[in-house]
Amino acid sequence: MFIDAIGTQHNPATDARIISLVPSITELLFDMGLGGNLVGRTAFCVHPKEQVKQVKSIGGTKQVNLEKVKKLKATHLIVNIDENPKELVEELSKLIPHIVVTHPNKPADNIDLFSLIGNIFDRKGEAARLISELQAAQTQAQLSAMELDEKKVLYFIWKEPWMTIAPETYISQSLKIANMITYPQESDIRYPEIDLETGILDQVDAVLFSSEPFLFKSEHLKEFAQTYKVPADKLHIIDGEMTSWYGSRAIQGLRYLSDFAKGL
Repeated sequence: MFIDAIGTQHNPATDARIISLVPSITELLFDMGLGGNLVGRTAFCVHPKEQVKQVKSIGGTKQVNLEKVKKLKATHLIVNIDENPKELVEELSKLIPHIVVTHPNKPADNIDLFSLIGNIFDRKGEAARLISELQAAQTQAQLSAMELDEKKVLYFIWKEPWMTIAPETYISQSLKIANMITYPQESDIRYPEIDLETGILDQVDAVLFSSEPFLFKSEHLKEFAQTYKVPADKLHIIDGEMTSWYGSRAIQGLRYLSDFAKGL
């Protein structure tokens, strides 16, 4: 048996019919050769672009069409603690017998994720390959970080209200590997609203605007610079997929963050 993020034990399932409510894990399933087992996904599951179009969309990460789900006769549902509401998962558990819960909080947690998916769905070789690639990427990122000065950064995921990330989140831990330390350094909430009148903009070396879940663009940075009197060269757009997507995307993400940090 194999144990997921909440301690649920899972038996091997070579003929599984899988629904994924996690975009990054949908991509991972394809990268592990499980595209043929994937029968349902969210509208936000966009990678790999061409293959994912062949899989039935059943809604979003927070709401789904239950009638569509029923018709798919899935055996396994893959969810994430941060991305999918507990109430939705409980409702879907009435229709799908096996719920696989994930919760990576740092890039190294992908090792357990690869192993979990590989063991449950008979893709041990693919899991071993990804683990090796991740470890190599993480080692290289750590070596690159040794050559960089530490940067204090404020990372925005939303505006109106302005929202950021707590230090224990996957995004923050990914940035940390590239020597970017997120502010505020303490928070009781994983994704807190931030008061920009507290002086935090003066405390950080750079302000990062993520491409998701809010799609920040250059005009947002121009408006921000004018409104809060921040130098334009202190503001940067960052690829949210490379910071927040765990799974196989994390391998590319670590390389991206090393290059990004060099440009700050």
